[in-house]
Amino acid sequence: MQRGSLAGPLIVAIGLVVAAMAFAVVTSLLRTADGATELRLKRLESALTEADAARGALDGRIVALTAEVAQLRDSLSLVANRSEPVVAADPPAGEAFDEPPSEALTEEVKLARARFNKGVTQPKNRVMLELLGPPRESYSTACQPVTAPRLKALLETRTVGPITVSMIRPALDSLARVLERLRQSDPDIHAKVGTAGALCARFVRGSTSSISNHSWGTAIDLTLEGVLDPFADGGTQAGLLYLAEYFNDEGWYWGAAYNREDSMHFEVGEETLRRWRAEGRI
Repeated sequence: MQRGSLAGPLIVAIGLVVAAMAFAVVTSLLRTADGATELRLKRLESALTEADAARGALDGRIVALTAEVAQLRDSLSLVANRSEPVVAADPPAGEAFDEPPSEALTEEVKLARARFNKGVTQPKNRVMLELLGPPRESYSTACQPVTAPRLKALLETRTVGPITVSMIRPALDSLARVLERLRQSDPDIHAKVGTAGALCARFVRGSTSSISNHSWGTAIDLTLEGVLDPFADGGTQAGLLYLAEYFNDEGWYWGAAYNREDSMHFEVGEETLRRWRAEGRI
């Protein structure tokens, strides 16, 4: 009886020890599994972070490349919309000139941008819309008529010096002063001034959102002897330097200072437009 009474508790004790050992083993295994899982999760999170960073860099590069493509399209479109350069005929053999031949007017010279547009700001679309309102409700890359009644009331077609253009009246008055000054100082250049266009309600070439300042009748493209200044070549026709000085004095901005040089382009500066507005002229 005594042995039997001891065997029962002994078996129970052994069972408890075995159970405790089993519990310890299982717990250890679970902890090991949890640690391995946590390590894998950390590795996955790290990989995802690196992938997100790489995707962000790729997205940034795509945006930059898209902007470059749009800029190139803009440049190509502007070049495509220009006329072919006119080549002046050679003078007859033996003919003498008392002054330099007229080809010198269109000779390309180096451009010192810092010399021009001092105190004159190129007006952005925000300024144009603020001062003159939208020229029309919709635009394309082709010239379309102005439909806004307020702006239409300011427009006029006028012969100014050797050219006939449509612009707002204050711009025509200012243009007349520029060309009269040129006529008095350099009549040869004055006689050879032409235009490639002024009023033209459209987008900037190659853009689907930026409105050309030609749309408000405050910008004009000029030629010399029918020759367009080459676009974005970093130079300018020699004769345009005279015009640029006179236009700047009248508060017009010269397009030669654009990032993509456009020397044939002149437009009324922001300061002049605001003065006209204050005077009730626009």
